[in-house]
Parts: sequence; C-alpha cells; structure tokens
Amino acid sequence: MSQDDIYSGLAQLGEKTAIPANPEGAVLERVPNPQAGTRYAVRFTAPEFTSLCPITGQPDFAHLVIDYVPGDWLVESKSLKLYLMSFRNHGAFHEDCTVSIGRRLAELLAPQWLRVGGYWYPRGGIPIDVFFQTGRAPGDVWIPDQGVPPYRGRG
Repeated sequence: MSQDDIYSGLAQLGEKTAIPANPEGAVLERVPNPQAGTRYAVRFTAPEFTSLCPITGQPDFAHLVIDYVPGDWLVESKSLKLYLMSFRNHGAFHEDCTVSIGRRLAELLAPQWLRVGGYWYPRGGIPIDVFFQTGRAPGDVWIPDQGVPPYRGRG
C-alpha cells in the first residue's frame, strides 16, 4: 500500500478545520498502520486538556497521556487534537471525559492495547486522577511510565 493510499481518505489533514462544538460531533480519523505486524507503542500527551464542570460551568484542566500499541490502525493526530479540543466547552465529570476518550479510541482503532491517564488539576483542593486501560500491557513492548508525578501541591 502506497503512502498516497494511506492518506487519501482523510478529510481534516491539510485543511482548515473548525474546532468541533462537542465530542459527539468530532470526527476521529484513522489511517492504516504501515508497520502492522510490528509491536510498538505510541504516546500522545495533552498537557493542557480542558473541559467544563457539568454543574458549575467552571473550567477543569488535565494532563492527559494516551498510550497504545497499534493493530491495523493509527489515529490521525490532527483529528485527535480536534477531538480533544472539542471537550473545552463540554460539560462532563473528570471520570466521564477520561473514560469516554479511552472507549472512543479503542472502538475506532481496535488497538492491541490502550491506556489513558487523566491527571486532573485540583479544583476545590482535590486533584482527581482517572485511568482507563483495555487490558494487560503487552510484556514484549516497552511501555514507559506516564511520567506524571502524584500531585503534591507545595509539599
């Protein structure tokens, strides 16, 4: 399969694309994995993820780390960026945001393995960390620690 064939069906890459109004309306795109059959890990880090509290409308901020071992598909990174940005005006609790992202990616990509770490910054004095994982991490692929230390405040 040529590189042109891999990228020919993408609608957002290389185009001016508006930020989706909500996660449900966001289009996540995938491309065939040109290294299918080789086990390796992919990491996306979104240190400025934003959503809204569904009750108060106050902004919530998180440092998201998405790790996956691809199968036949890769997520197209611009579509992932737009999908994550679609949460900025979306009201949902931390747990819902983190798990929804993990489930949507797992459904789209059918990866060999996927995990999402949602490290939410404190609001009201309590940080909330939420983790989603599709199963046991493969033992034959190097999966680094997510590198986000536990919240310690000024301590």
